[in-house]
Amino acid sequence: MARRYWLMKSEPDVYGWDDLVAQGEGTWDGVRNYRARNNLAAMQVGDRAFFYHSNIGKEVVGVVEVSHGAVPDPTDETGKWVAVKVKPVQMLARPVSLATIKGDPALAECEIVRQSRLSVCELRKSEWDHILSLAAG
Repeated sequence: MARRYWLMKSEPDVYGWDDLVAQGEGTWDGVRNYRARNNLAAMQVGDRAFFYHSNIGKEVVGVVEVSHGAVPDPTDETGKWVAVKVKPVQMLARPVSLATIKGDPALAECEIVRQSRLSVCELRKSEWDHILSLAAG
């Protein structure tokens, strides 16, 4: 099965890149949006995602890999929501800001541009590669 690509948002003062690196593996939980939940549920082991710092910074800062697919969200008592586990792969050489993403015509159709409040977005392979090229400088 082909690898899929994602962008996952977290507030860095709540759970940031450095927190994930310190843990070695983290649980991506607390998502309470149906589209984002469906994206989490679709993730498979080996999929890659950008770790995006929301609210503070508003930038892609690293790459993570899904290490465990969807499980019931441990923060949810209703049983409606899911979580995944991720491991850090690499910090980006240069963060890529939301302003850069929104201003780039090659990324105009990204879910993060079209639905900017969505906390877990799917990316096309071409979008993923383009953001990586922006991070490389």
